[in-house]
Amino acid sequence: MTGPPRPGGGHAHVHRPGLGRARVDDEGSVSVTTAFAAAAVLAIAVAVLLVARAAVAAHAAQSAADLSALAGAHALRQGTDACATAGQVASENLAVVVGCTVDGHDVVISAEVPVELGVFGARAATAAARAGPI
Repeated sequence: MTGPPRPGGGHAHVHRPGLGRARVDDEGSVSVTTAFAAAAVLAIAVAVLLVARAAVAAHAAQSAADLSALAGAHALRQGTDACATAGQVASENLAVVVGCTVDGHDVVISAEVPVELGVFGARAATAAARAGPI
């Protein structure tokens, strides 16, 4: 809006607060948005790492179960204690045998690997395997 005519021509400009200029109370809003975006990215990264940790533990449990079942089947064939052998092999692979069954000439193993999942606490990845003669 223009004001009264000025001497020498032209018009004086009337200043209206808040129009045409950034408001003073908006300063720093980009910093807050950036902080929330950074927090969201960090939360997603932590979630991905926890899922990856759980997946690694699941693979470790399956490997330990497979190796323990094979060792147990070999021990059974040799005439020694299959479950004790399976438990020893599991512990050497940082796992615990939570179930061992001799089914004929087969050995069935259930193994657990502990996994720490941060705020979700300690959990266990469990896997099962069966081994015997062909």
